[in-house]
Amino acid sequence: MRVSPIVFPDPEALGRRLAAEIADEIEEAARAGRRYVLGCPGGRSAASTYRALAEEVATRRLDLGHVVIVMMDEYVEAVASDAHGSRYRVIDPELPHSCVRFGREEIVEPLNAAAGPGREIAPDGLWAPDPADPGAYDRRIAEAGGIDLFLLASGAGDGHIAFNPVGSAADSRTRVVPLGEQTRIDNLSTFPTFRGLEEVPRYGVTVGLGTIRAQSRRVVMVAHGRDKGRAARRLTRATGYEADWPATIFADCAHPRLYLDQAAVAASASFASL
Repeated sequence: MRVSPIVFPDPEALGRRLAAEIADEIEEAARAGRRYVLGCPGGRSAASTYRALAEEVATRRLDLGHVVIVMMDEYVEAVASDAHGSRYRVIDPELPHSCVRFGREEIVEPLNAAAGPGREIAPDGLWAPDPADPGAYDRRIAEAGGIDLFLLASGAGDGHIAFNPVGSAADSRTRVVPLGEQTRIDNLSTFPTFRGLEEVPRYGVTVGLGTIRAQSRRVVMVAHGRDKGRAARRLTRATGYEADWPATIFADCAHPRLYLDQAAVAASASFASL
């Protein structure tokens, strides 16, 4: 189905609205005595939401002991090939572009600081997929009861979501994928510590489109800034999954929402022919 966007004046307003929704859901889960599972992208799109969520945690004095952060992906590197195919390992989690580092430093640590002692996310409350057994990630999420809210973001140039490349199957699951050139180019902006395209890893382990669609109770797709004009155009027009723009899978998810800012909407007019 086509999802009508909710448009905000800027990324900060968008982040405050979404953070308030998440905080409400964290409180509801606590009252029900159950875990709250939040699916998170790395990078710029949800950064204003993460900052605003820390403010909500501090203001409301939320206990985060029942919260789990599920990262979407991580860069990997090939280490060997054998009769069973190529083998991969995750990159050093201390590298600036590591998604695990991002989850720890940009999401968990600020939330824990806001929550205060005795109210933090548990030490095992940050999850990321393992290239040695990608399928275990889907099983772990399912055993947790699924993801309460999956925050989603679209690649600016090719519509990748997590590391799912153009042409990904709608029922794909967590797996290792080669990164498309446009995806790697987009990540030069996401992680300015890369000094050139040759430094961007060529492989990643990612949740699949089917993982997102089947395991989420609801999703919010976020796009802001003029560089997301093309993404805004494709997402507002989508009535279902379109393989040439993988982020359109959000329209097939349960209870989808689309949050844009005015800059992305204004820029989308430049792509009216798409």
